Amino acid sequence: MKNKNPLKKAIQIGAGNIGRGFLAQLFTHSGYEVVFVDIDERLISALNKNKSYTIQVIGNSLKKIIINNVRAVNIKEKHTAIDEILNADIMAVAVGVNALEKVAPLIAAGIKLRFEQNIQKPMNIIICENLLNAGKVLKGYIKRHCDCFQYIDNKIGFVESVVSRMIPVVPEEIRKNDPTLIRVEEYCILPVDKKGFKGEIPSVEGMIPYDNLKAYEEQKLFIHNLGHSSFAYFGYLKEYKYIWQAVEDKEINGRVRDILNESGTALIKKHGFTEKEMQEHIEDLFKRFANKSLGDTVYRVGREPIRKLGINDRFIGGAKLVLEYGIEPENICTGIAAALCYDYPEDEQAVKLSSLLKDNKIDEIIKKICQIDPESKLGRLIVNKYTDLI
Repeated sequence: MKNKNPLKKAIQIGAGNIGRGFLAQLFTHSGYEVVFVDIDERLISALNKNKSYTIQVIGNSLKKIIINNVRAVNIKEKHTAIDEILNADIMAVAVGVNALEKVAPLIAAGIKLRFEQNIQKPMNIIICENLLNAGKVLKGYIKRHCDCFQYIDNKIGFVESVVSRMIPVVPEEIRKNDPTLIRVEEYCILPVDKKGFKGEIPSVEGMIPYDNLKAYEEQKLFIHNLGHSSFAYFGYLKEYKYIWQAVEDKEINGRVRDILNESGTALIKKHGFTEKEMQEHIEDLFKRFANKSLGDTVYRVGREPIRKLGINDRFIGGAKLVLEYGIEPENICTGIAAALCYDYPEDEQAVKLSSLLKDNKIDEIIKKICQIDPESKLGRLIVNKYTDLI
């Protein structure tokens, strides 16, 4: 007997780590067929051949989840992809910040077709990018390619999210045999912006709508990202390869706890988290970071130190937040000093940072990389901590 209730359809722009290793799992477990739109022809062919793929969930034991009811379209097949968007129930985007502008014309063309065919049912786009105001940014890109502004404003939801699931790189020798295989940690919660939705909020497993997503965005940046990166940089200084080794090191563990005590206290004051909530969140993160089976390296987590030392990123942004709430960012500045010492030779930004430090005084680096006045309170604190560390 044929199924009288066909599956709802989710369009997943981007079949990479987040798309395949997180969002598609949430969608399929919530009764959706998932149509990936990607550029990797090898991956697309494999997904279309099997109509399914495997997620290995790495916790205390290895668990395999088969994700069924999937297929894929190459983004170059524009008309096919647009037709898929025409009758989609929901969409998610996870392509990386740099590619967001590149996929906007395709999404815009799909929205325009929905407008021309008078589809009144709203479509919500879940945006899973590490970008401030990602909804506003994507909406702006789309409006450059689509003149049905009122339809976009009324019928298309731009829903920001906070992605915290850790998904390590699958070794190339394994990918050769199965390009669709992906490994993930157990954590499976997706906070989303309740205010971004149009129409009824769809029921998706693990997706939790919040009125104040900003609180969870800042918690991700100034607790998860700050803590993770701090473990990487302190671990690198002790010549560890894996994050779990840094977590198990009592000295490093204590240092990172002190860092997160500063940023956590500021977030409690700003957003009203309880101390219990914050402490439980930090303890949960430390357990997740200590997962040996993930095989996460200090090099992956510590990559691109110049970006991570930017004015609004985890370290400097965290230090500024802490100062704003009357707390001395002593420990965060020790973390900043460790980040400044990251000189891994296979990381382009680390090599550049190391070269800049050889040719310039630390004051100049703080001014240029961190955009902080070296004579300011924060600037002096960073200089002192860096001097102590070297």
